[in-house]
Amino acid sequence: MVDSFRTSLAVLAIAAVVCGPAKAAGGAFLPHQALYDLNLLKSRGSNPINSARGRILYNFSGSACEGYTSEFRQVSELEVGEGKMTLSDLRSSSWEDGSGKSYRFKIDARMNDSDSNPVDGIAERTGDHITVKLKQPEAKTFTLDGATVFPTEQIHRIIDAARQGKSLLELMVYDGSDNGQKVYNTLTVIGQPITPDKADKAKLSSDPSTTNEQMKSLTRWPVTVSYYDHDAKTKEGEQTPVYAMSFELFENGVSRALVLDYNDFVISGALGKFDAKDAKPCK
Repeated sequence: MVDSFRTSLAVLAIAAVVCGPAKAAGGAFLPHQALYDLNLLKSRGSNPINSARGRILYNFSGSACEGYTSEFRQVSELEVGEGKMTLSDLRSSSWEDGSGKSYRFKIDARMNDSDSNPVDGIAERTGDHITVKLKQPEAKTFTLDGATVFPTEQIHRIIDAARQGKSLLELMVYDGSDNGQKVYNTLTVIGQPITPDKADKAKLSSDPSTTNEQMKSLTRWPVTVSYYDHDAKTKEGEQTPVYAMSFELFENGVSRALVLDYNDFVISGALGKFDAKDAKPCK
């Protein structure tokens, strides 16, 4: 269970779907910093998690002309029975070209006192395929299906689908997680839009997003994204997701009310702090 937790969090560490940029109504992306407080919602299976807590700190900056930079850190503590504690510290940084043609990433994952497991590489879209060049954990070059998208492009397409009134979206996503060689099939389920007038009537619990004057005027959608191992599904017909995320996604890319389902246990992520940054328009 701890191994699956580590793998899932490595995915989370780089996936912009958590709180990453999305194309706003004016065509710009919103630079911002978001802090999420993590707590255990439920535990399943024969080896229950007794407690979980932690934080996610996410920074995003950039523009369509200079590309988008994301920096992420998640520190989590799990109690897995008999007072045994597991501490994970995940850090990642990435840069994605504004047109989704190039993607650079670095991930560093640590569990308790173990050595780090860095992943470092770059992916370039050329013609009908994507070429990935890894520096770590080992030097390796391989290609991916050209239909695969990177994390920022994934969010872009979710926002576009939501605006068009679509309820389902299937995408292959590469984010450099795990050992840098994994591709995920994703299924996104998009709920009905929550417009400013509906949000007022819903009387939802407040956080820095729903109480911010600028954010109050924005539409958001309830979204669930399930991640499936692309190779396992192809070879074995596996349909169980590796993990799933549910959240409310604003049209400017900010996410609130996170629910992270790792199959064995479920964690909530409440938005504790949100700071918008000044955007630099393309010249």
